Amino acid sequence: MQPRVLIALLIVLGLPGLSSCTTLPAAASAHAPLAVARDDLQAFALAGRFSVRQEGKNYPGRLHWRHDGDRDELLLSSPFGQGLAEIVSDAGGARLATSDGSSYTAATADELLQSILAYPLPLSKLLDWLRGHHPDGGDLARDSLGRPLSLRHEDWRIDYEYDSDDPQALPGRLFVEHESGFALRLRIEEWQMWPTALPNRLPAVDCIP
Repeated sequence: MQPRVLIALLIVLGLPGLSSCTTLPAAASAHAPLAVARDDLQAFALAGRFSVRQEGKNYPGRLHWRHDGDRDELLLSSPFGQGLAEIVSDAGGARLATSDGSSYTAATADELLQSILAYPLPLSKLLDWLRGHHPDGGDLARDSLGRPLSLRHEDWRIDYEYDSDDPQALPGRLFVEHESGFALRLRIEEWQMWPTALPNRLPAVDCIP
């Protein structure tokens, strides 16, 4: 079975979690005021729900993501919270571990998402899109409060929604669509700023049997 087909089945079926599951500590609510303005967002953690549309099919799940400098740690879970796959990337490369014990490596997380999950989603660009940045000549539209409203970047369109009227609010919803038809819907339920560097890995918790 191809790895990307395996992952799709794991997401759909919600099989038991990773043998060494990980999770994030409690984060601040997306509705609560944050000490860091959107323009100053650097190291962060977020948690939320996502839905990926690929080749006419939808794959829902949950996401925990921690980012600090060149290190990213992502935990993909079923809609019921059972760990399915973990991606860790830094300057030395990227590794994806699945709930069946398989492990894959690549030079970058972008390559893993493309080759293993068949997702053309560039994680490195998603970091910019979350903050409303538009490198390489992107076209950004802002709402009446000056916040990112929609962004066109290369073959991508990104739309933003917010949970408050704060001009520096972080997005509560992100809609990402590629001209090929691939689409990501991300509902960010929790944001947390990280003032210090990340530990070597996320703290381990017991898996759901």
